[in-house]
Amino acid sequence: MRRIILMGAPGSGKGTQGDLLAQEWGIPRLAPGDIFRSAIKAGTELGRQVQAYSEAGLLVPDELVIEVMGERLKQAQEGWILDGFPRTIPQAQSLDSLLVSLNQKCDRIINLTVPAEVLLARLKRRAVEQKRADDTEEVIQRRLQEYNEKTFPLLEFYGDRIVHIDGTMPVEAVTCAIKRALGI
Repeated sequence: MRRIILMGAPGSGKGTQGDLLAQEWGIPRLAPGDIFRSAIKAGTELGRQVQAYSEAGLLVPDELVIEVMGERLKQAQEGWILDGFPRTIPQAQSLDSLLVSLNQKCDRIINLTVPAEVLLARLKRRAVEQKRADDTEEVIQRRLQEYNEKTFPLLEFYGDRIVHIDGTMPVEAVTCAIKRALGI
C-alpha cells in the first residue's frame, strides 16, 4: 500500500508526478482541483460553488475541501496520492484526524521545490497549452500569494515528516527522487 501527500506551489509538478505514480501503482490520485474542475464542467451544485471561488483566484473554503476529500479517502482504502490537499493547517489537522478514524496513515510527504520565476513561466505555458481559464496572469499571482500565505506554513507544521525534492529537474529525475524517498 502506498499513501503519499504531494506538496508544492501551483506549477511545481504535483499533477504530473501524481499522474505518473498513480498509473504505475494502480492507485487514485486525489486532487481537489481536478475534482472541482470536473464538478464545474458537469454543472453540479458543487461546481457552481467552486467556480465562484476559482474565478476570484481564491482557495475553496477548508470545510468544503475537507468534506469532499474525506469522502474520496473513504473509498481509497488500497492507497492514494494526495495532490493539492491539504493546503492549510486546518485541512492538515482534519486530514490527520480523518486518517486515524479510517485506520490509515500517510507513508510520506513530498514537497516539490521550484523557484517563483519558474512557477510563473510554467503556469503561463500551461494556461496556453491547456486553455485553462483559471490560469490568467492575475489569477496566477493570486494563487501564488494564497499558497505563500496559507500553504507554505504547512512546511513548518509537518516539519521533518517532509522530504524536499527539487522540482526543476527533468520529470523522470523527479519521479526517481520520489521513489528513492519512499524506499522504492
